[in-house]
Amino acid sequence: MNTLIQLKKISVLRILFAASLLLLIPLSHSASKPNVIIIYTDDQGTVDLGCYGTSDIHTPHIDSLAERGVRFRQMYSPSAICSASRAGLLTGRFPARAGVPGNVSSQEGVPGMPGSQLTLAELMKSAGYTTGHIGKWHLGYTPDTMPNAQGFDYSWGHMGGCIDNYSHFFYWVGPNRHDLWRNGEHIHEDGFYFQDSMVREMNGFITRNRDKPFFIYWALNSPHYPLQATAKWREYYKDLPSPRSKYNAFVSTLDERIGQVLDHIEQTGLTENTLILFQSDHGHSTEERTFHGGGSAGIYRGAKGCLFEGGIRVPSVVALPGVIPEGQVRDQFVTGVDWFPTMAELCGIELPDRTIDGKSIRDVLLSDNAPTPHETFYWHLGKGKNPEWAVREGDWKLLGNPEDNSNKAPITEADQLFLANLAMDPTEMKNLASQYPEVVERLSALQNDYTKSIRETITAEQ
Repeated sequence: MNTLIQLKKISVLRILFAASLLLLIPLSHSASKPNVIIIYTDDQGTVDLGCYGTSDIHTPHIDSLAERGVRFRQMYSPSAICSASRAGLLTGRFPARAGVPGNVSSQEGVPGMPGSQLTLAELMKSAGYTTGHIGKWHLGYTPDTMPNAQGFDYSWGHMGGCIDNYSHFFYWVGPNRHDLWRNGEHIHEDGFYFQDSMVREMNGFITRNRDKPFFIYWALNSPHYPLQATAKWREYYKDLPSPRSKYNAFVSTLDERIGQVLDHIEQTGLTENTLILFQSDHGHSTEERTFHGGGSAGIYRGAKGCLFEGGIRVPSVVALPGVIPEGQVRDQFVTGVDWFPTMAELCGIELPDRTIDGKSIRDVLLSDNAPTPHETFYWHLGKGKNPEWAVREGDWKLLGNPEDNSNKAPITEADQLFLANLAMDPTEMKNLASQYPEVVERLSALQNDYTKSIRETITAEQ
């Protein structure tokens, strides 16, 4: 017996000695601080990826991310319009709470998201990350509201809502104006294809910062209009009808550029230590400038600019080797504002003491049995007396002042309060408000509570 006890003591001592040696080994930043890259596309439709079952579109590089990570079936954008969606992503707040209920101006000298908002870039920077913004901004066009004042160490791209990919001019509201910036300084790269220039900037930033943790917000301006795909992809889709041919060509163009960055990450040995999130900012555009369509929401009603499913249900995949399971799909209801607290948790960063509407979805990432973190959720789009809004509670969804930019069905006076049940009918083609008045009353009360909370936050932070 004494011999057995002595052997056990020796084993314990050996384990403790081995553990003490491990403590002396310096941990690389990969152990506790993965690199983080958010790839945010612009006006990409709900189902417009091969991994979402679309057969007429070639997206092998984004599909490969889904194969080595998690793909979401119920990921919702913070909003159905560009600036508001980006504000929600970067602050973890309802866009209206972040001071951006709709689009901000694309004109230089006009402010956007208030500088008092705490961005994901500022949070990551406080934890020792080097932060970069590449591509589109559209959250303010003054020194106090441009990227370098919102937590980004490096910024390269355009400040307005869109640009021509070769001249880098904003042509859509006069006067025509050039819009290309590096770290707050106006620059010129006339004739250089913006999609390729973004790859150059992404790979350069990664190379420069490969030995320390970095965070990159890569906000592509594609497939937003103008639909300026490369000749290779225009030829590939030439037999499709317009505008699908133009739209698909631009999506495959952006997928190819994403592949070039993924290859560079692999070549620099950072794949195993880099969290990559791919997501669209909202649904596809049906504006005249994009030939009235091209993108697809599949079975869902709505598009960019409206709060039906086709405007806010977005493609989303995320991968981090060794942490996030590979090749899995999640059906839980999650949202773009959830990435703020989720990134914080995955990177070991304490959340600030302020109102955050997002909830960490770490458990959802790890398990398909984890519950959604949201019993209810709220969208608010636009200013004025009659903004669009939507409240979701379980499978119930109530829309106020709805618009349908997909034109799948007319909106009548009786539809100003539109009730849907996404389990009964995910297409939202029938208004159930008259059949379930008690649900309308309950969700209307929730909407009042949310708007009151938002007003109180804005007043307190002014």
